[in-house]
Amino acid sequence: MSIDKTSAPAGPHTVENPEAAAGSDVAVDPRLLVREQGFAGYVGEFKRKIRAGDLGSIPVVVGLIVIWAIFASLNSNFLTAGNLSDISVAMVGTGMIAVGIVFVLLLGEIDLSVGSVSGVAGATFAVLNITHGMAEWLALILAILTGAVAGAIHGFFFARVGVPAFAVTLAGLLFWNGFMLQILGSNGTINLDDSGLVAKLSGYYFSDVAAAYGLAVVAVVVFFLTTFFDNRRREAAGVPSRPLSEIIVRTVLLAVVAFAAAAVFNQYKGLPLAVVLFLAVLVITDFVLRRTAYGRKIFALGGSIEASRRAGINVAAVRISVYAISGTFAAIGGLFIASKITSANQGAGGGDLLMNAIAAAVIGGTSLFGGRGRTWNALLGVLVIVSIQYGLALQGIASPVQYMITGGVLLATVVIDAVTRKTQKSAGRA
Repeated sequence: MSIDKTSAPAGPHTVENPEAAAGSDVAVDPRLLVREQGFAGYVGEFKRKIRAGDLGSIPVVVGLIVIWAIFASLNSNFLTAGNLSDISVAMVGTGMIAVGIVFVLLLGEIDLSVGSVSGVAGATFAVLNITHGMAEWLALILAILTGAVAGAIHGFFFARVGVPAFAVTLAGLLFWNGFMLQILGSNGTINLDDSGLVAKLSGYYFSDVAAAYGLAVVAVVVFFLTTFFDNRRREAAGVPSRPLSEIIVRTVLLAVVAFAAAAVFNQYKGLPLAVVLFLAVLVITDFVLRRTAYGRKIFALGGSIEASRRAGINVAAVRISVYAISGTFAAIGGLFIASKITSANQGAGGGDLLMNAIAAAVIGGTSLFGGRGRTWNALLGVLVIVSIQYGLALQGIASPVQYMITGGVLLATVVIDAVTRKTQKSAGRA
């Protein structure tokens, strides 16, 4: 019996090299032909992605440019080195919490407790270090572990007991807020050491200009080498990969952004330690999500719980671990917030912190429906939110208006997410 090779679907190892495929009619992934079509090929690919609803980070990047342009036209101080540096430091606390939220949203779930957990972490550190005299490094570790344990508890009730995540984390919001008030005591505020370890998280700057430019060089070189060798492996396997010209263009764009940021930092106090730590967290968590089996399990659960279970994934374990991660980053964010004000008080974790953290993840591009997003979305989203806050503050606009504008931006993002998902379904990609 003869086999018709032309009817066989192209698999992930479709041969890309014509010589290697000589004598066969194996179908080739259309995306592999883009490089052969030059600029017109990339224009066509871009149109295809737009039609399929694959917008990526384009809307938020364009939105950020528009926001900066508007506020710069209203107030010349907005784009000054001092203001941009302050924005970059102020966004780290909320951004850290948003990183944990990204993990939860990838499951298609929610965590309403992160604000209260962040407050508990700051209060725990203050009580252990200031009230009881514990060493800063040990108090810091225990404060972060407090967040991890809180998140794991939420995950247990959700994954093992079957309580909806909304209900579990709402209960956690109330419980941990009460716990924070209890350990802070009647005074309600504990001031931190201005020159201590936690205070330096937001207050320390690398004043040497070589630090900022050196980090920019390292980021650009690592990005190019990583992308280049990853593409070599993909080409060898015969799967879609980017041509060298595209890698160079992406590297140049990254270099422009990196060196522009370094120049801005060096015009003020230097490279903030908070920004360095935040970028390190984003790189590590992005690697975990995109390059490890654990990360693939998270995306799988966000796509289909039943399919993941049948594939042998321990659904409960992954869910519990994700909520533990969310609690851990909530605690880290809480410590950065405490560092910013050098104190732990009864208002920590309250106000609009929870909504800003969730909004940052969603505005940055993480889907509320699960299965799509990256931790870099937290950076883009929180940058949008903090830029709006600082821009409105420079204009002397009151907090109620800030809330309304931020809410409008969040609604617009959710609408885009919903429309994108519907478009992808019609295109057969969701």
